[in-house]
Amino acid sequence: MESFSLTVNGKTHTINSSPQAPLLYVLRNQLQLNGPKYGCGFEQCGACMVHIDGKCGPSCQIPIKEVNGKTITTIEGLAKDNELHPVQQAFIDEQAAQCGYCINGLVMNSVALLNENQNPSEETIKERLQRNICRCGVHSRVVKAVQKASSSQR
Repeated sequence: MESFSLTVNGKTHTINSSPQAPLLYVLRNQLQLNGPKYGCGFEQCGACMVHIDGKCGPSCQIPIKEVNGKTITTIEGLAKDNELHPVQQAFIDEQAAQCGYCINGLVMNSVALLNENQNPSEETIKERLQRNICRCGVHSRVVKAVQKASSSQR
């Protein structure tokens, strides 16, 4: 066991863990943050997406030693002052969730996209969200939600 320091959703935490423990396990098991989900375990489905120093990435294969001293944002950290992030609100408004398993990754990836491009085209949204697997088939509602969030952020 080693000691690691992470800032997660604005709070600094000292984590005692094996250096090889996946960030996802630390977030869920030690910090009780259940937004990021274990999906495939191979960085292929997007269910475990988080922001690491502002960049969106899968947390299931990233060892805790690689994020020591970094800033992590999970879906739980997107809301500010009890107000949902515009993407979270748009997903609710457009009913862009069904079972909810993939929603974490779709929201986190959408937020990252809008941070980079405030007015993405439908094609850009679809391309960006390709790495997020959703078996429920809510893709058209997800695209509408991202477009709605985009217009509300301008």
